[in-house]
Amino acid sequence: MTEQVLGQVGQEILLENDRVRVWHITLAPGETQPLHHHGLAYVVIAVQGAKNVIHTAAGERIDVEEETGSVVYREPGQTHMLTNAGDTVYVGRIVELKTGAGVA
Repeated sequence: MTEQVLGQVGQEILLENDRVRVWHITLAPGETQPLHHHGLAYVVIAVQGAKNVIHTAAGERIDVEEETGSVVYREPGQTHMLTNAGDTVYVGRIVELKTGAGVA
C-alpha cells in the first residue's frame, strides 16, 4: 500500500510558539492548495476573501464564500484541498490551536 504524501496546512508559518501556529496562504484565481490534513483545531481569517471550493479526501465538495474579514472556527480531523474558484486573489491566515494551551 502506498502512503499518500500530504502538503502543509499553509504556505508559510508567520508565528509559532507552544500555544499556536499561524500560517499564511495566498491563492490566485484557479489555484489549488495541495491535499493537507488538519490535525489541530483551527481558526481561518479571510484577509482578502474569495469564492473557494473545499474538496475533501472522502470526495465531498464544499462551496465556501469567504468574505473579507470573516473568521471561522473548525474542528480538527479534515483532510482536504482548497481551490480558489473566484476571480479575486484569496489571502488567509490559519491559526492552529495546539493541544495543552491554557484557558484564559
